Amino acid sequence: MILQVLLGFLGGMGGGEIFLLLVVILLFFGAKRLPDLARGLGKGIKEFKDAKNGVDTKEEEKK
Repeated sequence: MILQVLLGFLGGMGGGEIFLLLVVILLFFGAKRLPDLARGLGKGIKEFKDAKNGVDTKEEEKK
């Protein structure tokens, strides 16, 4: 319940909210660390997709 209240704004994010979020991230991490942060996020997403596709492939092979 508390998590839904804290993250409730994510459902209807518009341009202003996204801009504000990016400014807060920039202030929190600093400009020098943002490329490393984005690179790590990209690698994590790629690994997640690869793992998901691996599970899908294994299920298709069983049929």
